[in-house]
Amino acid sequence: MTQTYLTLNNSVTMPALGLGVYQSPPEQTTDAVIAALRAGYRHIDTAAAYFNEREVGEGITKSGVDRSEIFIETKLWISDYGYDQALHGFDKSARKLGVDQIDLLLIHQPLAVEFDKTVAAYQAMETLLADGRVRAIGVSNQTPAELDELISRTGVVPAVNQIQIHPYYSQREWRAANDRHGILTQSWSPIGGSYIYGDFTTNPLQDPVITAIAGKYAKTSAQVILRWHLDHGFSAIPKSVKPHRIAENFDVFDFALTADEITAIDALDTGVRGGPDPDSLTLDNYGFPIPD
Repeated sequence: MTQTYLTLNNSVTMPALGLGVYQSPPEQTTDAVIAALRAGYRHIDTAAAYFNEREVGEGITKSGVDRSEIFIETKLWISDYGYDQALHGFDKSARKLGVDQIDLLLIHQPLAVEFDKTVAAYQAMETLLADGRVRAIGVSNQTPAELDELISRTGVVPAVNQIQIHPYYSQREWRAANDRHGILTQSWSPIGGSYIYGDFTTNPLQDPVITAIAGKYAKTSAQVILRWHLDHGFSAIPKSVKPHRIAENFDVFDFALTADEITAIDALDTGVRGGPDPDSLTLDNYGFPIPD
């Protein structure tokens, strides 16, 4: 299988498909990373707030794959926003990951009610970029209005905006804002786990439109959904700790959807978010400390 690569707005290339480790227990994360790298993945997405960066680093070291071949992505948590705090947040993440340079560093949430701290954290990331300690910087869960404000107050347009996208919640307006600024859209919860494990009775993996397409290509529903992301030009970071599922999620480079199939999946959008509104996160309700 041949991995697809995407070129960011600063000319850095990134594997389109990565392993996500959100909610992966630390004791299972190292083996999941090893399984992914041995299956062909070369992109791992983690975050300070996942509390498994150290295990990601251990998996990379134990995999036998050279560090230069692996694209490592992590995120600063809101507790480390502010200029000096963000620099320290980077140091903590790099130390846990066991690397000197991080390929892509994101601010994890917009912290809408204290956006000055968000801007200051991003300005610290600009310094890290200029110093070569990160190769690209970006954001996550930023609304179109927040993107406009951030870009107006800083000097580097984000390379990536990681947002919730799957067939039942495709966020056309946010994607359009990303496109307008030349920002790559990266999908978290790409298979729809925010619905599957939430309070929703609907499940994209069981949707008749998707299962019919899966039958046509002799693929699983998850593989069809991941192919939909890739055919749209998104980056996707499916999460699993099961080696067979990790390998299955990577087996999506030998087929492509037709324009009609992409349109049919697009039409499944419900407009309903899984999980909290990112703008509802504040230091009071989500401001837990990130240990050194």
